[in-house]
Amino acid sequence: MDSNFAAGRAPGVELDKALTFRTVHEEVAGPKWQSLFHYHWPAYEPWYLAEGERERPSYLECHNALRKHMPELLATYRTLCEVAGGGDLSSRLLSLYRPPPYITGCSQAVLARPTSTVLARNYDYPPELCEGSILYTRWNQRRVIAMSDCLWGVLDGMNDSGLAVSLAFGGRKVVGDGFGAPIILRYILEFCDTVPEAAAVLARVPTHMAYNITVADASGRYVTAMIAPDRRASIRRVAVATNHQKKIEWYAHALASETLIRERQLSILVDDDATTEERLISAFSAPPLFRHDYRRGLGTVYTAVYRTKERLTQFRWPGRVLDLNFDEFPEEQITVRYGSRGLYG
Repeated sequence: MDSNFAAGRAPGVELDKALTFRTVHEEVAGPKWQSLFHYHWPAYEPWYLAEGERERPSYLECHNALRKHMPELLATYRTLCEVAGGGDLSSRLLSLYRPPPYITGCSQAVLARPTSTVLARNYDYPPELCEGSILYTRWNQRRVIAMSDCLWGVLDGMNDSGLAVSLAFGGRKVVGDGFGAPIILRYILEFCDTVPEAAAVLARVPTHMAYNITVADASGRYVTAMIAPDRRASIRRVAVATNHQKKIEWYAHALASETLIRERQLSILVDDDATTEERLISAFSAPPLFRHDYRRGLGTVYTAVYRTKERLTQFRWPGRVLDLNFDEFPEEQITVRYGSRGLYG
């Protein structure tokens, strides 16, 4: 994990990357999800094996870890493994148990007012490593709209109970025995309705890296959980999260990602009684929250907005807004280009 943060790009090299975001409506995993799997698998396989196959857990270890920590998710996992073809390696990856380490940026904040609650976030990451799949599913009892990662994990999303979640890298180098955060967020959206229920999951399910998970619900409750493999989760009623936990531990990443600057900007906004939803959301479209550092993989790929009371979802790019909800979810594609000097449609 060097100064280029695994972006795989030398300093000074021009970037011109197009990413197509797709909305996919398939309540039961079938041919649409299978098509996504086959499309992304050629990229996921070498990533999963980058440290050598022996570094990854066996299928039995993956299956048993899910059964122990997230047993309600096991039936969905088995179904997806079958739809993906039943391969040993793909099934191990889909468990997201002890995956290779990966690093994101991200800023997220909750604005809770008497009449509304909004969770907004920027996802900062190399655009060429983002799936761009926005999935509408009903794999279990709840309907879920989420930005996908690792084929069924969740970067951010909301269920039809109005529970919204978002993740940010926690700014620590520690790697341990646990799950990738995206599958923990998937578990929360599939089986939780409220912030207290989600907090209980975040307190007990082990993670393989340090993450800051922000959760908000339709009742206006919210928490941020600072989770890591080497210490107990810290879960507090904090509305803002960027890329450090309590104190700076990885100084190079903190400096490059401007985590303290972004945290301060968000804290000022949410602590100001005059801040409206529109003001908070607009802040995510401008520096320091919106970042153009695509060369080092720390540029903003998209902005997501979740209105928990209304069950409304919005994805934003400069000059483009995509509104989605559980009653209206058209399938479409949006292509965005990311350059070394910025983002453009």
